[in-house]
Amino acid sequence: MAAGCTTDQGRFCGLFDHIVLLSAPAEVPPARIAARTDNPSGKRPEERDAVLHHPATLGPLLRATATAELDATAPLERLVQRLEELAGR
Repeated sequence: MAAGCTTDQGRFCGLFDHIVLLSAPAEVPPARIAARTDNPSGKRPEERDAVLHHPATLGPLLRATATAELDATAPLERLVQRLEELAGR
């Protein structure tokens, strides 16, 4: 399993059985970042702007290579269950 997003990720898609996109309504990521107290990631203005801008610009590109899209607002147990199903477990 790998996680993240890079400019050259298309080179690696063929190495995986599934490419899973975790998505959420536009208001969810900023709210989660604002509520997070264990690290500062996403709290600087330029990072916050990127969080707001990326779903519109990167979302379609990520969906184009995804073999599954999961709603990141679902209960964690359901997400894990779905990932295990995709892994054939």
